[in-house]
Amino acid sequence: MIDFLMPAAYAILVWWFATGIILFLDGLPPHTFRWSMICATAGLAIVSVQLRASAADASTSGAYTAFTCAILVWGWLEMSFLMGFITGPRKHACLERCSGWRHFLHAVEAIIFNELATLGGGLAVLVATRHAPNQLALATYLILWGMRLSAKLNLFLGVPNLGEKFLPAHLQYLKSFFRKRPMNILFPVSVSVSTIGVVLLVQRYIAASDPFNATAFALVASLLALAVLEHWFMVIPLPSEKMWRWAMRPAEARITVKAP
Repeated sequence: MIDFLMPAAYAILVWWFATGIILFLDGLPPHTFRWSMICATAGLAIVSVQLRASAADASTSGAYTAFTCAILVWGWLEMSFLMGFITGPRKHACLERCSGWRHFLHAVEAIIFNELATLGGGLAVLVATRHAPNQLALATYLILWGMRLSAKLNLFLGVPNLGEKFLPAHLQYLKSFFRKRPMNILFPVSVSVSTIGVVLLVQRYIAASDPFNATAFALVASLLALAVLEHWFMVIPLPSEKMWRWAMRPAEARITVKAP
């Protein structure tokens, strides 16, 4: 089981650091967003080359490279959303009386461009890794996509902790699509299915007969476990933002300066 610790630690570090960098950049003044996205897009071009190369590399290093590339592609999409470049045509909050399917469609309008971009990113990863021996990048991307979609639906249906502190000022209108409730019918399904997924992936890790598969299953199992943890943050009263206190300081400083 010691062999599991290195890829698990790597997955945790990449998840924590990548999330922190995005929060840090998103907390800077809005006029810096364009340059952040330009640099991120230039980096994405390099990542796409490494992604294709890693797909043909069924080694331990290939597993780490593919996993990292998928995280970076996902990070670009998260930046484009949080900085307001790729969101949706709806840029304002819903009225309090808005509810039902109409409210759901308004929520979709607020994020639809990002969802389409995510679909495009998934197709790009699929094409880059198609018929290749290393499919870890695609598996990583699909886990991120599925769990993020689950998180969005749970926020829409209602959870106790909405994570408003992670939402930048220019996206505050999205809070009108969040609902504060003790529980919703989807949450136990989300955590149960994903937890079963973690168990199955750990079993595949234990049964792996070569270093590449062992590393790959350890990485995705750890990532899925982190996604389950993020889901629990929605219902357990823990100050999860403290894990990224260093990254949220620019945003906090701006709020302090603007305060009367």
